[in-house]
Amino acid sequence: MKTSSDRKTVLVVDDETIARENLALIMEKEGYDVVVADSGEAALSILEKREVDLVLTDLRMQGKDGIAVLNGTKKMWPATEVVVITGYSRVETAIEAIQQGAYHYLPKPVNVAELKVLVGKALEKSGMQKEIRSLKKQLSDNAGASRIIGQSPAVQAMRERITQVAQLDCNVLILGETGTGKELVARTIHELSPRSKGRFVAFNCGAFTEELITNELFGHEKEAFTGANREKKGLLELAEGGTVFFDEIGELSLSMQVKLLRVLQERTLRRVGGSREIPIDIRILAATNKDLKQEAENGTFRMDLFYRLDVITIRVPPLAQRRNDIPLLVNHFMVKHAHAGKDIPQLSGEVIERLKQYEYPGNIRELENIAQRILIECHDKLVMPPHLPVDLRNDMIIPTRSNSDPWPSLVEHEKSYIREVLDKVEGNKSKAAKLLGIDRVSLWRKIKRYDLENPDA
Repeated sequence: MKTSSDRKTVLVVDDETIARENLALIMEKEGYDVVVADSGEAALSILEKREVDLVLTDLRMQGKDGIAVLNGTKKMWPATEVVVITGYSRVETAIEAIQQGAYHYLPKPVNVAELKVLVGKALEKSGMQKEIRSLKKQLSDNAGASRIIGQSPAVQAMRERITQVAQLDCNVLILGETGTGKELVARTIHELSPRSKGRFVAFNCGAFTEELITNELFGHEKEAFTGANREKKGLLELAEGGTVFFDEIGELSLSMQVKLLRVLQERTLRRVGGSREIPIDIRILAATNKDLKQEAENGTFRMDLFYRLDVITIRVPPLAQRRNDIPLLVNHFMVKHAHAGKDIPQLSGEVIERLKQYEYPGNIRELENIAQRILIECHDKLVMPPHLPVDLRNDMIIPTRSNSDPWPSLVEHEKSYIREVLDKVEGNKSKAAKLLGIDRVSLWRKIKRYDLENPDA
């Protein structure tokens, strides 16, 4: 049952009363909101006032015909799909309509079953186009928590916390697995904060030697060492009035932790080779994929620095905890990486399910790579399993969850389901493969993997 918030709206256009009422009745029974127009002029007048999801229009009408309705719709609402209905004698004109942007055409008399399928597919495409349009808007928006893509409860809660924390000029510790988007969270905090007009400086603590880290962060005075021909400001100085983001803060050596702690306590720094204290006004954001408190208890991270950094904590959820966001994220990355003018392919239902099932050890970073791979491999309008990396195709392996997790793993669910289907068809593998929606070879591989030939498996 569709709720009022997700019901699609179909505009039915026909100057013949019976035909118009019949189409409207069919659409209403399918659960769509229906708007009717008895002429091309009336249809365009409606479209000037509101957007609809789909237009069903007769081709031949007095006054403005179906082609005029098509052109007007596409001019006002590019994402709205148009299906043209025509008599058998006008098929050539219908094909011309498709070339001008119609989704498809239907001959008269209309086959109701065919109409329902076609409308469903057209609405699916329309929805995807609107989603892509929304993503493009988000990509052009350089500030705000809207840059963090997703509608899952975990992401919505994180966005709310980011918005609140951004206004507080205090240190923030961002926790999350590798590839979850911790730097994006940090940038968003900066852009929403009163320091947004200042610089945002990101520094990877695990990418340099201690000597280079000291020079990069603190800078040096002229002639501080061989080759130092002039003074150099470090990143901490250059970020004056702004924000410094320490990525993978857990990788800092203990001696560097002491130097950073002093900066946080005194709000001053001393350049390499210098003696004067330089006051600085910066906000510190730090991120790690480690348990810093445990590291501190183990003696590999200073407890006093941990407490200085951990004024407020934001946890970035792994992709496995926000699976319903995956299709939206894939579309986001395809829009981001597609060449100008390239149509973004639509994800098939089977591909969406496979994407949702995968465990993503590399999190969003890995998903972005998969989206780029899809753009390279898929030259059609619809993304199918062969366009995915090998691990996401028919015989993909889904890593099991930790033994400490009381919930059954996806593998256990799949194994149980396959066994149930095989029992139902009395071991007939062809029938089982058909019911499961996979080919016989893939089923055979799964049977071998899960040892389902063994009755005790």
